[in-house]
Amino acid sequence: MGKLRCGKFELILDRPFVMGIVNLTPDSFSGDGLATDMSAAIAHARCQIEAGADLLDLGAESSRPGAIPTSLDDELKRLLPVLDALRDCGVPISVDTYKPEVMRAAIAHGAAMINDIFALRRPGAIEAVADSDCAVCLMHMQGEPLTMQQSPQYADVITEVGGFLEERIGALLAAGIARDRLVLDPGFGFGKTVQHNVQLLQHLDALSASGLPILAGLSRKSMLGAITGRPVEDRASASVAAALIATQRGATILRVHDVAATCDALAVLRAVEAG
Repeated sequence: MGKLRCGKFELILDRPFVMGIVNLTPDSFSGDGLATDMSAAIAHARCQIEAGADLLDLGAESSRPGAIPTSLDDELKRLLPVLDALRDCGVPISVDTYKPEVMRAAIAHGAAMINDIFALRRPGAIEAVADSDCAVCLMHMQGEPLTMQQSPQYADVITEVGGFLEERIGALLAAGIARDRLVLDPGFGFGKTVQHNVQLLQHLDALSASGLPILAGLSRKSMLGAITGRPVEDRASASVAAALIATQRGATILRVHDVAATCDALAVLRAVEAG
């Protein structure tokens, strides 16, 4: 049984954890962006906790395919008031950003995890988190959001994603960041075709060979639309199914929009496995 050091929190990894998504953007792919209404964003975050979220993930810049980068000032203006309002909410708050300046500000305002789609590859990113006690989620992405879905190609997606994450683990350990602060994310939908995503989900347990917790972010994504034929607003059932499959294949943290439904499904799974 492992543990994850996450700011002032220490998560004992003896069960799956549910991370509730709070989008502070105007252009979220899932249509739930709350950039223009801080009160609604805070209320939504609190509802996610009441629904059973073990963590929250706040994102103030969209990373959907084709997304245009957000300015530093706009990202901070969207993020910091909500982060301040939730500082004492009782669960770890993750901030989804790749900008070192935002990382530093988020940590100063109480963030317990930095969730970086670039896996701390940007100049200054490692230094921004190294001296803190926050957790760090390292995600694999081929390319960048603006172009990543134009023509993703792999010789072997499992080997290449795994090799990339191992390289990033090594870079962070070399910088003095403790292993019990690290989380890995294969990056479903980030520079990958539907088949690549399905293969990653099928073999998710291969990525857990490192012994580090795996975060799976499948909720409402286009791969589920391709499989089911349903629009983004009708993908809750497929998202819950994908979350359960990810859990059975070794995922430790499930990043989801539909917290209550995911928690209910996990409760049933636990009851069956315990019985």
